Amino acid sequence: MSEQKKNDDDLWRGKLTPEEYRICRQKGTEPAFSGEYWDTTTEGLYQCKCCGEPLFNSAAKFDSGCGWPSFFQPLERSGIQEVMDRSHGMVRTEVTCNSCGCHLGHVFTDGPQPTGLRYCVNSASVLFIEA
Repeated sequence: MSEQKKNDDDLWRGKLTPEEYRICRQKGTEPAFSGEYWDTTTEGLYQCKCCGEPLFNSAAKFDSGCGWPSFFQPLERSGIQEVMDRSHGMVRTEVTCNSCGCHLGHVFTDGPQPTGLRYCVNSASVLFIEA
């Protein structure tokens, strides 16, 4: 996707609900335990809400107790981008869709093996496709 499309507010406002736009394009966060997929256990793929890029497999999903969908690894490392986030007086690692720049959530180092990572993702940033 071109940089122009990645940054086209009119395109994203027309495609997303106001809440999805706030989360996906303005780096917002949905309240814990409120998103559609935080407790989903069905097998399938989680795609980027904005561009449809496959990002996470349900086989990597686990219950972290945090109230957001959590995964110990992305489907393909090349599908995501990690960016330093110093907002809100914290230092975290933001996770975005590498294809369109959609804000997905953050990655933390308190996940299970085999990676030890917890990709904490907003439900509003992804679309679940059942297997």
